[in-house]
Amino acid sequence: MSGTPDATVLAVDDEPDLAELYRVYLDPEYDVRIATGGEEAIDAMDETVDVVLLDRRMPDMSGHEVLNAIRGEGYDARVAMLTAVEPDVDIVEMPFDDYKTKPVTKEDLLTLVEVLLHRAAFDERSQEFFALASKKAALEAAGTTNSEEYEELIERMESVRVEVDDTLDHLSARDAFAEVPGEVP
Repeated sequence: MSGTPDATVLAVDDEPDLAELYRVYLDPEYDVRIATGGEEAIDAMDETVDVVLLDRRMPDMSGHEVLNAIRGEGYDARVAMLTAVEPDVDIVEMPFDDYKTKPVTKEDLLTLVEVLLHRAAFDERSQEFFALASKKAALEAAGTTNSEEYEELIERMESVRVEVDDTLDHLSARDAFAEVPGEVP
């Protein structure tokens, strides 16, 4: 798998050895920063960070608080919650892009970052759809599907999917009649 060498990943985990392991896993492919707490993560965040791997349970600030601070500052990085906390319906309203439960392998981590970087090129509604799909999968894996929040998540997903499909249909129809510039033999 070939990473994007100019992509920057911020790995946040209160266990220094685990944060360093993430750096070792990702460093050959990406510019990696690590933080071992919420305040340190916020200080390390800037507009050059493309992906944030964020632990959910940390002593000084929760991952949810760090996530809200990142979004509150207007940063548009893709964020994956990378945590030992089993997901519950509280994740439905969190503005992250993916949710993975620890432990993760090197391959899991590289794939996750690559997928998030790929999604960053999508339009906002497509990104929202994939974030909702990730939350749905996390809740299903945890067996947390008998709730009003889960049902609302399914409804939101369907609504966004219809919008994305309509946009793709419109673009496909328009592009079918567009001239494609090419080389003249």
